[in-house]
Amino acid sequence: MPQPVDARTFRHVLGQFCTGITIITTVHDGQPVGFACQSFAALSLDPPLVLFCPTKQSRSWQAIEASGRFCVNVLHEDQRDVSARFGSREPDKFAGVDWTPSHLGSPVLTGALAHIDCTVASVHDGGDHFVVFGAVHDMSEPAKEKPRPLLFYRGEYTGIEPDKNTPAQWRDDLDAFLTATTADTWL
Repeated sequence: MPQPVDARTFRHVLGQFCTGITIITTVHDGQPVGFACQSFAALSLDPPLVLFCPTKQSRSWQAIEASGRFCVNVLHEDQRDVSARFGSREPDKFAGVDWTPSHLGSPVLTGALAHIDCTVASVHDGGDHFVVFGAVHDMSEPAKEKPRPLLFYRGEYTGIEPDKNTPAQWRDDLDAFLTATTADTWL
């Protein structure tokens, strides 16, 4: 019989996984709305889908659900103050934050590394969160310089220093990669 999972230990173990920080935004009833989100991921290339996981009590999620659209803003390492503001309970998280409307009308935060403009494709139950699938409609161009993202690890902001001598390999042929990789590699 499985043992009950201690919530504090579970949270600590999850903190061992480094995540990027995004701000999920929309405009609802003429007002910009947004929240800081670490639970964001790419889901599918064909069709292009992303996902994020808001808490079920999130007022920002309620506004996003009502609008049917959202923009994912990937934060730059110098945007800790933006992350803190959107992670707070401030009533006006956009006070003093510059933004422009995306193609679909959601806020694109000035200085963000990238943005992904989406509509809500589906919503799934995920315990105390929802799992929201977003259909990608538009996005920013990749940055020409190599800026670094804002990361979160073990309850603190952190950064990376990329190895400039060894570029990451990009796999265009995922099927060939998966066939060539044994199951033991993934364990």
